[in-house]
Amino acid sequence: MLTLADPAATEALGARLADLAMPGDVVTLAGPLGAGKTSIARGLLAALGLEGEAPSPSFAIVQPYAPPEVRFPVLHVDLYRIEDPDEIEELGLDEALGDSLLVVEWPERAPGAWPDALALTLAIMPDGRRALTAEVPAAWKARWQQI
Repeated sequence: MLTLADPAATEALGARLADLAMPGDVVTLAGPLGAGKTSIARGLLAALGLEGEAPSPSFAIVQPYAPPEVRFPVLHVDLYRIEDPDEIEELGLDEALGDSLLVVEWPERAPGAWPDALALTLAIMPDGRRALTAEVPAAWKARWQQI
């Protein structure tokens, strides 16, 4: 478990992930509203070169980013508004996975969809800090040691 002291520390974790992630990876971000999922995604996107603040994809569901805006293609996905897992097929995420990094908020709306994802879960601690736990798949084992 990692403890993230504040929003800046949460974004900094995202920036560190940007140095380790690559196209074909999936990073899932779970946790309650306000836990910092979008902050991690914003830190990652900024470290990949995005200028300005990345919007939350809550209404768009999928927010794509492509070079030269970022170093490599990224799909920032927010499944909060998805009610039926079958709707996810319509998003075309599997087709994009080969050449893009998928950053997926609310992955519990698509149980089992990304079994090889780096699965990060945030919890809000009583003092306001965030506790981050990770399920680290084989493809991420060596990379995660650098966090």
